[in-house]
Amino acid sequence: MACGSPRGPRPPPAPCSVPAPGCVPTPPRRRSPSPHGTGERHEPLQESRDNGSTSGGRVVPVLSAHGLGKQYEGRQVVSDVSFVLREGTVTAFLGPNGAGKSTTLRMITGLTEPSAGMATIAGRPYVRWANPSHAAGVLLDGAAVRPGLSGRKHLQIAALQSGVARSRVDTVLEMVDLASAAGRRISKYSLGMRQRLGLAHALLADPPMLILDEPINGLDPGGIRSVRLLLREYAQRGGTVLLSSHVLSEVDQTADRVLVIGGGRILADGPLTELTRSGRTLVRATDMRHLMRVLERDRIRYEQRSDGRLAVYATPERISPLAQAEGLPLTELASDNSALEELFFKLTGPQQTQDGAGR
Repeated sequence: MACGSPRGPRPPPAPCSVPAPGCVPTPPRRRSPSPHGTGERHEPLQESRDNGSTSGGRVVPVLSAHGLGKQYEGRQVVSDVSFVLREGTVTAFLGPNGAGKSTTLRMITGLTEPSAGMATIAGRPYVRWANPSHAAGVLLDGAAVRPGLSGRKHLQIAALQSGVARSRVDTVLEMVDLASAAGRRISKYSLGMRQRLGLAHALLADPPMLILDEPINGLDPGGIRSVRLLLREYAQRGGTVLLSSHVLSEVDQTADRVLVIGGGRILADGPLTELTRSGRTLVRATDMRHLMRVLERDRIRYEQRSDGRLAVYATPERISPLAQAEGLPLTELASDNSALEELFFKLTGPQQTQDGAGR
């Protein structure tokens, strides 16, 4: 599991108030109170020219991928991947194994050289920031840790390399619920604990963006819920999250937007609520036969579920008055949230594994 900057954090050059050759800026942020006491609020990044100046203060996308492509041994595994992310959102990057998710994330973070296209964070390739971990916190698969170190020591070294205050280490350990195990050697950590350590590393510099590959892998239900709440709060403070996941039920509760990739190409891109709008309502009544007769009379289409409920192709606002008029008590009336799973398998079902990197 790779934590923080994929090429290893580099000490930033001395601050320079006047742009000069060799002076590379770190992403600008404005200070204001935050729930975790870091004193940071994530603000929209400003576009930077090569000389370090901003483009008239014009706000640019936090992340922009344009025409990303990758070939392995003459085989196209990622083709023309383009999308834009802005501040304050959680975007889920979904796809079956071998669809191109990890290869795309590695191209964005500079671990893999694209065969075509480019990706920028605040108008600059990730690895061209003087200290990339201040531009985006990264959690990818791999093992960029020294197992003989304790979790706290690992983060203290990373903080020193990244120019982060030592006190920030304890803050991020608390944020990921790893403080009680911070003194233990990493070699004794479970998979879930290593994931939380990687997330702490990604958060260490309090960056305005997080890029996370399967961040809840190995976590128990309590840990999954904690990460979900952490990421939602991070986005509410203006942070931007791009995460890959195969746990669709969790994505449904965490993400604002979904990117679906299959066969190395983007198959769907949009707000979660729009992509998963099924128009169905799950209904259960004290007398299900009576309910079905009412729906058939009003020519409202429905499907019977194996759990005894009806999936009705109408809104709750339409169904409820009909039941009340019939004196028919409803014991359940809720929107159908299974649409994300249906969308995923509809789009990716026939896709074949094509990612030469394995995912």
